Amino acid sequence: MKILYGVQATGNGHISRSRAIAKQLQKYPELEVQWLFSGRAKENLFDMEPFGNFWWRKGMTFVHSYGRLNNFATLRRINLGQFIKDVKDLPIQDFDLVISDYEPVTAWAAKLQKKRCIGIGHQYAFEYSIPVPRFKWASHKVLRSFAPTKECIGLHWHHFGNPILPPIVPPQPVPDSNSGKHILVYLPFEHPIPMLNELAKLEYKFIVYGVPQHLPTAENIQIKAPSTDRFQQDLANAKAVICNSGFELLAETLVLGKPILSRPLANQFEQEANAKALEQLQLAKVVKRIDATTVRAWLENLPQALKIVWPDVAAALGKWIAAGCTQPSAELSAELWRKVVPKPTRGILPAYQVAPE
Repeated sequence: MKILYGVQATGNGHISRSRAIAKQLQKYPELEVQWLFSGRAKENLFDMEPFGNFWWRKGMTFVHSYGRLNNFATLRRINLGQFIKDVKDLPIQDFDLVISDYEPVTAWAAKLQKKRCIGIGHQYAFEYSIPVPRFKWASHKVLRSFAPTKECIGLHWHHFGNPILPPIVPPQPVPDSNSGKHILVYLPFEHPIPMLNELAKLEYKFIVYGVPQHLPTAENIQIKAPSTDRFQQDLANAKAVICNSGFELLAETLVLGKPILSRPLANQFEQEANAKALEQLQLAKVVKRIDATTVRAWLENLPQALKIVWPDVAAALGKWIAAGCTQPSAELSAELWRKVVPKPTRGILPAYQVAPE
């Protein structure tokens, strides 16, 4: 079976879970997978070995500034003519199946040419009734129209009573002897200089990713370049994590049982919805701004974090895809949630049943 697998490369989370799926799909020699990435400049992609000779398209992405989504700049940056050309020129008929991790070129090409396309990713959980910001129906509609598919497999930290799957989380490294000595910070959507200045006021050690390396920093701050392996080890060794409300990093942090301080990217529907879910599930502390006062208050009263063990969702999806994607998603969802530890409850609060039934 020939599969075209499109990945939205704007965020590292999409690529991270796609790496896990790619390794599983390689176990099935009957599958021929062509990967396509869009939404980020090709030269800014890194650690792409699992995807072989992947395709790249410009696609569409969102523009942010000063911790907010900039709708006007987003619309201005879209090259609609190029996008339409990429959609029309994609050789979609050469493939038996299209899969989209919220990637618009593949999704729209499949939709227009009536090719079977399955959406697999966190954004497809929004097809169901889950926590979302109030009075933002227009943003919700845009999110659902960005990379549309008739069939979808949504991913989330809780099923919310729907046929949603748990997150795809790659195996995490074991903390080493230096663990618990730093706070990991990943805030790529914040204005970096004010953010670093606020962290410099605190008496804690911070390892910061997602900001330019050339920026001057205080002695308690270390800026590191993008690297999947180094980031994962620093995450495993961290005492706590400060981040925006992107889905994948939060899932990885919950596996490690680290306390989380999260600030959603303002005016970005998905991150605001994630923040709402975090609060309702009581999985993290959500704040409206990152400054020295907020961070100090949180670190001085650091909560006991919940450690969640997700099953190998990537392996289950690899098997599901290789079998022709015929098993109903509700069955697959039920099978996987039964393996989650601690056991998720049917309601939202408490989200997880720590004591055995």
